[in-house]
Amino acid sequence: MSLQILARTVIAGVILASPMAHAENIDVLMSELFPQQQATYIGYESVVREDIPVSASVDRKYLIVDFRFAAGEPPTEQLQASVHKVCMALLKDRDLIRDLSESGYDMVSVAFDRRSQFDCL
Repeated sequence: MSLQILARTVIAGVILASPMAHAENIDVLMSELFPQQQATYIGYESVVREDIPVSASVDRKYLIVDFRFAAGEPPTEQLQASVHKVCMALLKDRDLIRDLSESGYDMVSVAFDRRSQFDCL
C-alpha cells in the first residue's frame, strides 16, 4: 500500500469526529509525544489550497503538525525516527483520523522547522 493511500485512509478516519474534538485530540496527543529536551510541540495549522479545483486529484486541504527540536536539527536518522513517531501516533488514533477525514483533510504533514515538511497521511 503506498504512503499516499495510507495517508488518505488515515485522514479519512480522523475527520469523522467533530472539529473541536480533533483539535483537542491532536494537541493532547502531540504535546505528550516527545520529552521536552528532545522536541516541543508548537501546534498545528490547517491549509486549504484555494488555487486547486475541488475536482482535482491533488491534495487540497491538509494539516501541518509543527514541532521544534530543542538543540537544533538532529542527525538524519533521528529526524526520520521523529517523523515516524509522529506519523504512527496519528495513525494509531483512529478516532482522530476519522475526525480529520470527515472534516475534509486530504493529508497530514509534520514539520520540525520552517523550511521542510514531511508527509505522513
